[in-house]
Parts: sequence; C-alpha cells; structure tokens
Amino acid sequence: MKAVIKAIIFDFGGVLVEWHPHNLYKACFPEDPQGIDEFLDEVGFYAWNAEQDKGRSFAEGVALLSAKFPHRTNLIEAYAENWIDSIDGEITGTVEILHRLRAKNYPLYGLSNWSAETFPLVRDEFSFLGEFDDVVLSGEVKMAKPEPEIFELLLKRIVYSAEECFFIDDSQANIDVARILGFQTHHFKSPEILEEALKVLGVL
Repeated sequence: MKAVIKAIIFDFGGVLVEWHPHNLYKACFPEDPQGIDEFLDEVGFYAWNAEQDKGRSFAEGVALLSAKFPHRTNLIEAYAENWIDSIDGEITGTVEILHRLRAKNYPLYGLSNWSAETFPLVRDEFSFLGEFDDVVLSGEVKMAKPEPEIFELLLKRIVYSAEECFFIDDSQANIDVARILGFQTHHFKSPEILEEALKVLGVL
C-alpha cells in the first residue's frame, strides 16, 4: 500500500511555465521555422543549455559554444541576451491546481532545472512562485535532474520521506529516477490529466 501523500513537488518548465527557445528565435528566422530546429540541432543547444542549468555562467557557455561554432555566434549570443523571450507565460491550468493544493494546506516544493542567472528574471513575474515552501534550483545547487543527488538534497531540506511526496515532472528520465528513489510520481502531460490523477489519489 502506498504511503499517504503529505507533500507535492513541482517541476517548473513545461509544468507551470511555458519555455520554448523557438519563441526567441522566431525573430531570427522569420520565414524559416525549420531553420530554428536545424540551428538548435547543429550546436547541440539543449545539452549546452543544460550546463547553464547546472550552474555554468552564460558568459562561459556563450564563449565555449561560439568558439566551436563561430559562424553561429550571433544566434548563440541572442539567446543569452534575450532569454526572457523564450518564456511564453504560465500554464494556467497547472497554476490553478497549485492554488487549490495550497488552499488545502499541502506543503509545496519546487525542484527545477533552471539557471541561477535567469530565474530572478521571472521570480517576480509569476506570483504563484510565492506559494512554495522551498525551491531547489539546479543552478544554485550545481546539480540537476535526473541526478539522484538533487532529489536527495531536496529530501534533506524537507521533513517528508520520498514515499510521502508526489513528484510532478514533464521529463520521463526525471520521473524514472524519482520513482527508483521511492517518490510517488506523475509524468506531466496536461493540467487536466494531472487533476484527474490527484482526484484518484484523494488529494483533490
């Protein structure tokens, strides 16, 4: 029998906040949307960006990638300079669920892969971020999901066991590791599916 859920843990990007580098690069490829994907694939954008999420500075990241792809320097610099344009607002349905959970006095925690340089740019933009009792940010702790160590760090900072926590993330890799560590999990697809899952569990 599963433990009673006593705390809820949310990923941010893709669960509560829409993040799409395509939004930023639309201005650079106004008539060639396929060109965005070709550029992102060419420079290994997502692996590169993950290093900023783990604490590397954007200045260092831009310098390293520009040295490897000098013909793409302007596009690489554009991401660092206009990062906020990659944020496409909150995912309203999930934010509403967050508020309902807070109203029911569930302890709420954030566990997010996010650069320590860029998170302050949205901290005041999204008021719902104030609902969390604590947030473990990869860029601040210099480790990232799906590394087990970041989950273990979270558990050291809260008073609940993994079995008592319900972890929500849009990455299957992150979900897999959390499940191995004992967390109750939900692979996020939509607010509607999440709501139904929480109802089945008796949380909502």
